[in-house]
Amino acid sequence: MSNKEIIVLGIETSCDETAASVVKNGTEILSNVVASQIESHKRFGGVVPELASRHHVEQMTIVIEEALNQAEVSLKEIDAIAVTEGPGLVGALLVGVNAAKALAFSSNKPLVGVHHIAGHIYANRLITDFTFPLLSLVVSGGHTELIYMEEDGAFQVIGETLDDAAGEAYDKVARTLNLPYPGGPQIDKLAQVGKPVIDLPRAWLEEGSYDFSFSGLKSAVINTLHNAEQRGEKISPEDLAASFQESVIDVLTEKTVRAAREFGVRQVLLAGGVAANQGLRASLEQAFSDLHQIELVIPPLYLCTDNAAMIAAAGTVLYKAGKRGKLDMNAHPGLDLENF
Repeated sequence: MSNKEIIVLGIETSCDETAASVVKNGTEILSNVVASQIESHKRFGGVVPELASRHHVEQMTIVIEEALNQAEVSLKEIDAIAVTEGPGLVGALLVGVNAAKALAFSSNKPLVGVHHIAGHIYANRLITDFTFPLLSLVVSGGHTELIYMEEDGAFQVIGETLDDAAGEAYDKVARTLNLPYPGGPQIDKLAQVGKPVIDLPRAWLEEGSYDFSFSGLKSAVINTLHNAEQRGEKISPEDLAASFQESVIDVLTEKTVRAAREFGVRQVLLAGGVAANQGLRASLEQAFSDLHQIELVIPPLYLCTDNAAMIAAAGTVLYKAGKRGKLDMNAHPGLDLENF
């Protein structure tokens, strides 16, 4: 592959954001357009898959055109089209995959399928160079994973959630507290003013494990509220949020630091929607402040939640490696990162 500039159009529709982005050389964002569906799903307290798919169909062409316009490039100048192939909601993924295939076919451009989690990791490439070996803590609504990388495109999952992902637990606890959707940011806000005075469990699992489990913590929060109600007591939502958040963050931070030391990494990346959590960001910064040999990278808020710039960034790496998708590409809601 020559040293000519590579311009990639990224498309992301794995859940409830319709997004398109143009990225140059995998590191420079020329445009990053996101059409959020939060207002549509808010009244249901969570994402409704059929509604998400319908909105993607309505927004897809508009968002792609806007991304090209903002980047001031034409489809002719695009070198490749990268799209989220999975994991995610199958109906939502299909909208993006089919849009990407139609564009690739009509413009005779290479198609590149991207793993959604690889995209979240490579969002960090948009703000800094990677230094291998590295470790990435991916925390989102559907994923909580520790991923070790020795080189570009090589993913080894050393820890994953055994039940509820951290973001999922946040949303369920928020619903229990009657907080509006999306619940994660609401819990984070309450936690900033509350005190972690309620004793809640931390699931460390067996010794040496890098896996995660948050279903027991979620149940403990629900039980704490129900027991208080039966006794006629009122629990401070702020204190409960702070106690819950501290339980989650303690485990995430401790396991990340331990894995970073054990695997001898030079860099630790934070990735995923829950990477926007102020408590988690502060905890990791504090924990790694004394580990001067390890660089901690935390992306800006706009690169934490789902976006297409991260898909274009990861897609650029795959494109340069000669990876190509075919026009019979399908959506893969359970796509495996290690064998991608």
